[in-house]
Amino acid sequence: MSKLRAKISGIHGWVPPYILTNAELETMVETSDEWILSRTGIRERHILKGEGLGTSDLGAEAVKGLLEKTGIGPEEIDLLICATVTPDMMFPATANIISDKAGLRNAFSFDLNAACSGLLFALITASKYVETGMYKKVIVVGADKMSSITDYTNRETCVLFGDAAGALLLEPTEEEIGIMDAITGTDGSGRVHLHMKAGGSVRPPSHETVDAREHYIYQEGQPVFKFAVTRMADVSAEIMERNNLAPADIAYLVPHQANLRIIDATARRMGVGKEKVMINIDRYGNTTDATIPLCLWEWESKLKKGDNLILAAFGGGFTWGSIWVKWAY
Repeated sequence: MSKLRAKISGIHGWVPPYILTNAELETMVETSDEWILSRTGIRERHILKGEGLGTSDLGAEAVKGLLEKTGIGPEEIDLLICATVTPDMMFPATANIISDKAGLRNAFSFDLNAACSGLLFALITASKYVETGMYKKVIVVGADKMSSITDYTNRETCVLFGDAAGALLLEPTEEEIGIMDAITGTDGSGRVHLHMKAGGSVRPPSHETVDAREHYIYQEGQPVFKFAVTRMADVSAEIMERNNLAPADIAYLVPHQANLRIIDATARRMGVGKEKVMINIDRYGNTTDATIPLCLWEWESKLKKGDNLILAAFGGGFTWGSIWVKWAY
């Protein structure tokens, strides 16, 4: 019997309609469109507005769109994994809530948190369920309502993040396509530079933590930037070298959309020209676990079967990873 691989057989993205522009941010904090663009490459980001709406609503819209697009019934899905850092609540898992809202009655589901690398970690995890023959239809969701943990009085971080979701369908194949190889890594010592101070078991919510504004993203920009450039670039080059892939063999680099300068450094390290890099950070900002699926969704019509893609990400933790994918359709 031929080796089973997990192929991506469908992709769909969803962003909320409200757009927060740099011009509007200028009225909220001391910043400017020029300052934001020069440091991040971001012009605007989408924000989920509405009482009682959370990450599961973003994810459910992406899943429902994916099912409609692929013509697959919700009862056919075996497993759903949601990569997120902004769960609806501490428990139950947001994946459980997405499954309920999207009508996935026969799937079991769970969340995975690896910060901005979570989508890659979830894809790798999901692929193993497919490659072993255990499941035939698995959905991976990358979804985050980053506005829920963004401090809009902090000019350094409030310009960076947006809300969005993407959903990918994985199915088995015996062809030489799909998820071909992956490299991942973590370094927990990096947590001091990028985290949320309160809300967990170390510092549970209290009047003190709320008053101190400790339930928002805390980031030390310079050390995070330096580490991200090194790790994301190195791991992308490493997966190419390990699989004897030359720059000419790569159809697209699909990088996590955190910062345009980090993306440029990764492409240079790989020897890949800008025409081969998926970039939409200017319109969505950093949507954490949704950035890579949003890119694949927007570039879907340009992809053809057999295209070599390098997916790369870096996130808080620190976490990082790269996946070599041969596009399946």
